Amino acid sequence: MAKPPIMFFHDSRHPLIYMYEPPMQKEEMEAAVDELAGTPVEALMFCLGDGRTVLHDTRVGELWGHNVKRWPHLVFQRAHRNAAGMIGRGLDPLRVVCERARAKGMLLYPTLLVQQGRGPREQDVRCSEFRFASQHLEIGARSDLPPDFPGATCLDFIHEEVREERFALIQEVLDQYPVDGFELQLNYQPHYFHPANLAQGRKLMTAWIERVYRAVKRSGKERELVIRVPSSIEGCLEVGLDVREWLRRGIADVLVGQNFSGPELLDQMADFRPLVAAAKDSGCRVLAAIQSLVDSDRLGDASIEMIRAGACNYWAQGVDGLYLAHWFGSWPYQAPFYEKLRELPHPEVMAPKDKTYFIPTETGRYPTPIREPGLEMVLPAPLTLNQPVQLPLHISDDLPRWQRVGRVHQVLLRVRVMGLTERHRLRFRLNRKILPLESARLINEIYRMKAPRYRTGSGYWFVFRLDRNRWPRQGENLLEITLLKGDRQALPEVRVRDVEMEIRYLLGRNFNRGQDPDLGPWENAVSFR
Repeated sequence: MAKPPIMFFHDSRHPLIYMYEPPMQKEEMEAAVDELAGTPVEALMFCLGDGRTVLHDTRVGELWGHNVKRWPHLVFQRAHRNAAGMIGRGLDPLRVVCERARAKGMLLYPTLLVQQGRGPREQDVRCSEFRFASQHLEIGARSDLPPDFPGATCLDFIHEEVREERFALIQEVLDQYPVDGFELQLNYQPHYFHPANLAQGRKLMTAWIERVYRAVKRSGKERELVIRVPSSIEGCLEVGLDVREWLRRGIADVLVGQNFSGPELLDQMADFRPLVAAAKDSGCRVLAAIQSLVDSDRLGDASIEMIRAGACNYWAQGVDGLYLAHWFGSWPYQAPFYEKLRELPHPEVMAPKDKTYFIPTETGRYPTPIREPGLEMVLPAPLTLNQPVQLPLHISDDLPRWQRVGRVHQVLLRVRVMGLTERHRLRFRLNRKILPLESARLINEIYRMKAPRYRTGSGYWFVFRLDRNRWPRQGENLLEITLLKGDRQALPEVRVRDVEMEIRYLLGRNFNRGQDPDLGPWENAVSFR
């Protein structure tokens, strides 16, 4: 079987079973495959519903909504009616998708959301009876955890009953459906053990992973086990996932490292190198999860320039492929979506094309985005008088190479500092070289009446047009910002909120840029496009 370098996660719900009115037709369910046919996507990672309940014809698990009489959320009711209706007509949704994938030459890996918390019965209508009846098996059952512990209502894998319930569902899918492998999504709510039991928990989880791996191989020697985990190996250990031991035992075919699984944000600065190094010579491939949501005050989905920057940064780290997580949020898919997909497998094609790099920061929906264990937010960064703040910025572009052939058009560094007035004074350095403030354009946003998506508060943009002596280097760069003078009458904290690096290229030496300011309006409109 081919080893797919481009995998696409489809959650089976938002662009599919939520969207169509009952009774859902076979062709509508097949759209999950059809919408990706002819693209570089080689493997469809198809989610098994909520994970606690599922959307296929299970005998060992529980169908989504089977235990609900009145629905507080209508789209959840629609999902139940569509799934139950299709099953009643002999059209198992999972089987329909499996068979369509095979017909279109696409690999199909069912994805199980292994862990998820539990809410109140009257509200959590996606939950299973097993979960409601098993509150004594939850991580927080002993009532000795801090009130803000995020995994309190998650199942504790220290209990054999928990591991058996999860395994039975996996075994059933392997036995009953024509799949090409299986994915364990361990980064959905990555909490698996009470903190006091982590040492024992890691051993139990490794044994469970090995059991799943053996089951996958028994069901078909070409089938693969894919495991999605937090990108930090040390962070994995903190929640009971001993990735290095899995690699030592050879019980994973593919490891997918992921950042920002919860807020689903693109993190171009993600570091997959420790995973790549750990997997070297193990036979296990490492894929980097790349997401498409930015959720900035100006942009919802990432532009193609942002996707290129992230993908090139990931490829440069030696990963074996890309895992497209949460791209289903771009549904219904239009031309820009397919344009992004086309380039992803080809870093050499993307190399001399426009890119926009940025450091993850607070967003509209997530003022404090949730990070995986072992990782911290870099931005926003508070500025204290005369104390430099250093911000790492990874750039994959080889600017000297492309400058030699006349392809580099412009390099822009944009920094937004909040809580700033015209009285404050700052100093900027990039890789120890001072960026002259007289070369920067300042954009005053102390007050805005409107914004493209939402307002962020007061601040100034500093936009530097970098000359060749100050271009970023390929690989790691360090931006240093120092507050040299404050405003004693201003109370708000001064902080760096946004850092962006935009690199623009020409199609060839001396080519125009489409709307080149040095050309007249007539030439721009006609002759030089």
